[in-house]
Amino acid sequence: MRSRQRMFAAVMRLLLKCLRLGRRRRFKLVRQAEQLWHYGHLCLRSLLYNSFTNGDVVLDSLFEPIYWLVDHVTRWFGVVFVALVIGLTSSIVAIVYICLLPLILQTYTPAWICWHLVYGHWNLIMIVFHYYMAITTSPGHPPQAKNDLTGISICRKCIAPKPARTHHCSICNRCVLKMDHHCPWLNNCVGHYNHRYFFSFCLFMTMGCIYCSISGWEMFRDAYAAIERMKLLEKERLQVAANQTYYQTPPPTFSFRQRAFHKSVVYLWVLCSSVALALGALTLWHAALITRGETSIERHINRKERQRLQKKGKVSTARSTGAGWRRARCDVPLLILQVFRNPYSYGSWDNWKVFLGVDSPRHWITRVLLPSPHLPHGTGLSWDLPPCVTEQHAPLLAI
Repeated sequence: MRSRQRMFAAVMRLLLKCLRLGRRRRFKLVRQAEQLWHYGHLCLRSLLYNSFTNGDVVLDSLFEPIYWLVDHVTRWFGVVFVALVIGLTSSIVAIVYICLLPLILQTYTPAWICWHLVYGHWNLIMIVFHYYMAITTSPGHPPQAKNDLTGISICRKCIAPKPARTHHCSICNRCVLKMDHHCPWLNNCVGHYNHRYFFSFCLFMTMGCIYCSISGWEMFRDAYAAIERMKLLEKERLQVAANQTYYQTPPPTFSFRQRAFHKSVVYLWVLCSSVALALGALTLWHAALITRGETSIERHINRKERQRLQKKGKVSTARSTGAGWRRARCDVPLLILQVFRNPYSYGSWDNWKVFLGVDSPRHWITRVLLPSPHLPHGTGLSWDLPPCVTEQHAPLLAI
């Protein structure tokens, strides 16, 4: 009896020992798995961690394949876009001369005829001139040799000196002075020497499209109604022809010339209205940038710099072109209450004078209202105070 009890006790001790050992092994495996998981997570974070990473950096990384595709496709399709602009503009001009001009000369009063002839041809000359100059004029490139310019840096892609406001174009594979953007419709970069031509082309093209849309509104309505009437009569004619016996199809109700005229008017109005909306929005955007003395790239840089200085408490959140610290009603050091300003802005009016190259009142006619190939202020390598600026502003808190 005692031997049975001893044996049973020994078996139970052995079973408990095995269970305890299995539990220890199981807990050990779980601890090892947790350690491996934490170690792998730490390694992954150490590889991807960057103190400068934010939502914009992640978004740029996700769009990097699209940027690469655009850079390589735009380089080859630039000629196609230029041919498309020339072809569409030429088609509108041909329709105006062939279809609309004879109608204007027959129905309008002499005063309106003079207005359309003078304004229409002036607008066309300005469009052709500025588009040709924007395409053929080099935006300007920095010299490859070393120089003594102040505040100069080195381009990481060209490995060459890069003056202030100069940026590298990945499509042209060159640095561009005062680069705004690469325009596929010009097959050229928009920079220091052709920025005025680009904006003037956008402005006068928008004005021309608005002029054609407003002037041709009544003609568009009549042409659209005539086309709908043509479709209805054509449908009725085919129904009659199906019910009767003819050796040949009856002649059409409208001639080919009438059909071509009405369809050309509809095409002109639709195209001009669409271009006026799209290009008008782009023109207003660039006009706002010119008013602030910025380019498209500098707007992004200045916004980042403003946010960085605000986080450090060096500038206030107020948006002002003057002494924003005067409106603050608290005892805080002056440095904290300064307002961030673009270092290349001279005020709204002076920014437009510098951009358009207006040094005297007569230049508004000879250089703005008439075609003018004058060069912009400065060489794009340094940014001294232009002579047309009326006053020098206070030191700016910006880079």
